[in-house]
Amino acid sequence: MNVADLPTETLTLLRKGTALPAHPLLLDENRQLDVERQSAVTRYYMDAGAGGVAVGVHTTQFAIREVGLYEPVLRLASETARDWTDEPKVLVAGVTGKTDQAIKEAQIARGCGYHAALLNLARMKGTNEAEILEHCRAVAAVMPLIGFALLPEVGGFHLSYDFWKNFVRIENVIAIKMAPFDRYRTIEIVRAVFDAGAEDRVTLYTGNDDHIILDLIQPFVVRSLDGKSEKRARIRGGLLGHWSVWVWKSVKMLQRIHAIPDGADIPEDLLALDSAVTDCNLAIYDALNDLRGCIPGCLEVLRRQGLARNTLCLDPAETLSPGQMQQIDRVCAMYPEMNDDVFVKINLERWLSGDQDAHPLVA
Repeated sequence: MNVADLPTETLTLLRKGTALPAHPLLLDENRQLDVERQSAVTRYYMDAGAGGVAVGVHTTQFAIREVGLYEPVLRLASETARDWTDEPKVLVAGVTGKTDQAIKEAQIARGCGYHAALLNLARMKGTNEAEILEHCRAVAAVMPLIGFALLPEVGGFHLSYDFWKNFVRIENVIAIKMAPFDRYRTIEIVRAVFDAGAEDRVTLYTGNDDHIILDLIQPFVVRSLDGKSEKRARIRGGLLGHWSVWVWKSVKMLQRIHAIPDGADIPEDLLALDSAVTDCNLAIYDALNDLRGCIPGCLEVLRRQGLARNTLCLDPAETLSPGQMQQIDRVCAMYPEMNDDVFVKINLERWLSGDQDAHPLVA
C-alpha cells in the first residue's frame, strides 16, 4: 500500500494536522483484554474529536506481542472506530522489531485497515544507520510510514541529521512523530525534513510531552547554508500518550491553535498553556521517575473517569511510582480546566454499551 492508495480525506486530515491519541490497553482483574472498556475508550476518542488513533504503540504496551494480543487489539480498535463514525479518521499502527517482525506487523496492520505504520526502531539499536535505512525501506514497501524519534529513557536511541534527511527521502514516508525530549534534536529533525525538500509530503507531529503546546504554536526557522533564504516550519498535530486522556480538551486546544493565522500574535493565555500542560504531564507521565509510571498514570486518569476498571498492566511490576498518585491529585486540583470529566460522565454509558443514542454529546 502506497500513499497514493490512501483515501484522499484521510491524507488531507493527516497533513492538516490532527490529534492522534496513543491508545492504552485496558485489562480486567485477571490481566486479560477488557473488550468492553477497550472499545469504550476508542469510542471516547472518536466522539472527543480525535482525528484517529494510534494502536500497538508504547502506550498500548509492547508486551501485547508476547501474549498474542497484537492483531486482536489492532482489529478491535479499527472495527470499533469504523462502526462508530463515518467521519474520516487516520488509523496508525505501531510496528516494531527486526525487519522480519516489522514487515509481518505492517502486513497485519494493513490487513486490519490501518493507514500508516509508526515505526519504532528500538530493536535496531546498535545497528549502523545504513542498515536501519534499509530496514525502513523494507517496511515502507508494505505500507506508508510515520517516523518515530524515540527517547532513550523508554528504549529508543538518537539518530543523526543525515539519517532523518535520508529517511524522509523514502517516498512512502508521510510523517514524523518527534519525541526526543530534546529541543536540539527536534530542531535537527525539522531541518533535515526541509533540507531534503520533503516538507510538502512529510508532516511533522509532536510527541514531545514536555512541550506539547509550544511545539504546536512555535514556527521553526529553517535557513539555507548561506543564510540568504529562509522557510518557516510548523508542527501540525500530535501523536502522543499524553493525549490518551482528557482528549476532548486537547482537541479543543489544537483547534484553537489551528485557527490562529500564520504570523499572527499568539495570545498570552495560550502561551501559558504550555507550562500548565507540561505540569500535568509531569504527573501523569511520571517525569520525576524517568517515565516509569507513564502507562499506569494514563490508566489512572481513565479509571477516575470510569473508562478503565483499574491501572493494571501486562507486567505486574509496571505500576504507579511512589508519590505519583499524589502528583496526579495535585494537577487535577490545580488545573480543573484541563480535564474533560463532564464530557466523559455524560457519554460514558453510550460508550460502554455501544449505543449511540444512550445520551447526547456535549456541544
